[in-house]
Amino acid sequence: MRNKQLIAGIGIALATLGCAQAATSTVKIVAFNDFHGNLQSPGNFGVQAGGSGTAIVSKPAGGVDMLAAYVDALKAENPNSVVVSAGDLIGASPLISAFFHDEGTIETMNRLGLEFNAVGNHEFDEGKDELLRMQAGGCHPTDSNTCKGAEVGTPVPFEGAKFKFLAANVVNTANGKTVFPAYAIKSFNTVGGKLKVGFIGLTLKETPTIVTPAGVAGLAFKDEAATVNSLVPKLRAQGVEAIVVLLHQGGSQGSAAPNFINDCSAALQDPTTSPVKGIVAQLNNAVDMVISGHTHTGFICQLPNKAGRAIPVTQASSFGRVLTDIDLTINHATGDVVAVDARNITVDRTDANYAADAEIKGIVDGYAALVAPLAARTIGTITGPATNSANSAGEMAAGDLIADAQWQATSAAAFGGAQFALMNPGGVRNPGFTAAGYPHDVSYGEAFTVQPFGNSLVTLTLTAAQLKDVLEQQFIGGGCLLSDGVTKNNQSSQRILQISNGLHQEWSESAPACAKVRNVSLSVYDAGGNPTATDLIVSDGAVINPSQTYRVTVNNFMATGGDNYSVFTQGGDMLGGAQDIDALISYLGRYLPPHPAYDPSAATLHAPRTVKLP
Repeated sequence: MRNKQLIAGIGIALATLGCAQAATSTVKIVAFNDFHGNLQSPGNFGVQAGGSGTAIVSKPAGGVDMLAAYVDALKAENPNSVVVSAGDLIGASPLISAFFHDEGTIETMNRLGLEFNAVGNHEFDEGKDELLRMQAGGCHPTDSNTCKGAEVGTPVPFEGAKFKFLAANVVNTANGKTVFPAYAIKSFNTVGGKLKVGFIGLTLKETPTIVTPAGVAGLAFKDEAATVNSLVPKLRAQGVEAIVVLLHQGGSQGSAAPNFINDCSAALQDPTTSPVKGIVAQLNNAVDMVISGHTHTGFICQLPNKAGRAIPVTQASSFGRVLTDIDLTINHATGDVVAVDARNITVDRTDANYAADAEIKGIVDGYAALVAPLAARTIGTITGPATNSANSAGEMAAGDLIADAQWQATSAAAFGGAQFALMNPGGVRNPGFTAAGYPHDVSYGEAFTVQPFGNSLVTLTLTAAQLKDVLEQQFIGGGCLLSDGVTKNNQSSQRILQISNGLHQEWSESAPACAKVRNVSLSVYDAGGNPTATDLIVSDGAVINPSQTYRVTVNNFMATGGDNYSVFTQGGDMLGGAQDIDALISYLGRYLPPHPAYDPSAATLHAPRTVKLP
């Protein structure tokens, strides 16, 4: 069906592990990650398919019905195939899946042919018991938005996953046992005889810091590499020499992401931007490859393991827009993997060679019809446009609104005690809150178009010096060192953070990198919007009290260093919080009749919050 290139070609990673002369067979792995319940296409996806220097082609991508078509086509190339996921299959999902506790995602993945899913952090959004229900089936114990099979064409009660969740490093503290199996072994009956491949599935050990405490209560999350290495002897004792790790942790492509989905950028070679590199560097030499997730990036890499040998490490972007097509060549005499050939493929909905799966489409259409009334529900009213068009200083009206919503959701001591919130500009989606006329009633569905990522909120502690460094990372850095003399500013494009009411920043356009932030202050206001106290944090580029600490709310994407805001990873006392969309809906609920509508130009919002200096 297609021609494959060698490692020098775009999209190919080839790992030759030996010069075995015995007969070999090839096993195909079809992999994806971070599906997040995107039953419908999340929209266009731009890929620089020809590599650096070629034009970006943006096409409608994803949708589980078309994802299934691509999976079927790849499996047709080789009867010895397996479909796997590297976590966050569910959780942080669009309304069509989230409203029904992601049952539709499980049902369609059953029909797509998924076999193994490593748990991700978002699998725990609703807690261990709910995740166990996802595996076993049955109706939600308290919510009526469950077991809708009669309306969408699936069994009643909810059938549960026909595939296996894997969770090697997630342990019940009460009994020391894993919540789900640590690994799975699949046997393939090839023309040269039976071959075994072992799949170890696990999530990032920092999961408790990015999930609400209730979601991970009673669970311990063990070190990823140590867990994998401890399982190697167990797999070998069962005659398994070919070992694949499904790891819900990844890295960033930096400025290349997401367009270079088959590249391996310098950022992925840097442990500060690529946590997966540090994990791979500790892995036993028996591990043949790592299929990763979590960072929503497309890449095909070769990273060194504990023995210094480079092994393939892949990731397939997110939301079902990309698949990784992997061929493992295995020696029959030894059971060893002797070559790995991998490439990322965009799930292009416009490609006439692929026909969407009709059964899966029918299920998705059924859920869409059921959720339509909720999508239309009014959640707030606005008096004018709050767009995501930035002014010359980088501030957006919609960004102000979202930052305020996230701050309010985490300001109470029990929810983090946040003093302010910071929002990445790329997370404020088109077109913001706009309408043909005003006042405008904002619908639930519209709120999802502005905040579609399903990120969770994380409140953490930064010192004043770290806050200054974070704000310096808004600007193109060129690798200049920040205040600790170690951390680099590697920002590849200007990304002005959206800040909540009370925080004020001034930056200089002409100042050098790592010295652009000139003044920062934090004010407290009374009910009338008048300042009652102001804390001067930075004055004329100097931090007033570098050791002073602040509680700051960001989304989990930024908390893990997303968009090259690496200083956030130094934050302390992290506490997971609500989903960003829930915070936004709660905040807009304050502006429903009989209360006044939200006014983006109100003086009490204290805009501009960001000012550009010469």
